[in-house]
Amino acid sequence: MKYFAIIITLFFISFNQKTDKLTGRYNYLIEDEGAYILKDKITFGDSIFKFDNKYLPKGKVSYGNVILLDNFINTDLIISIPKDQIKKDTIPFFMHDKKHPAMNYLDIVVGKGKLIRIK
Repeated sequence: MKYFAIIITLFFISFNQKTDKLTGRYNYLIEDEGAYILKDKITFGDSIFKFDNKYLPKGKVSYGNVILLDNFINTDLIISIPKDQIKKDTIPFFMHDKKHPAMNYLDIVVGKGKLIRIK
């Protein structure tokens, strides 16, 4: 009987766990002089993302305290997303230049934008 209870408990634990990963399709908007401009649509998979524009390369998603999107449109550009924001339908993000002379380029924001979930 106790083995049955253990199996039931493990079954419910596995279904109640939520992943902290980006999934689905989003509109990709860039802030330009106080206005947001729609650039493209992005589809997130497990650890990759791709733009609807088939000529743009796929990128990779790194999960940690901050979620990083690498290999973006401009290869010198990296996008950071606060981890607590990914459960929302509108996700603010920050752009960083990898070639910035600062010691830690993630401390310097060169642009920002939003990802808006497409339902």
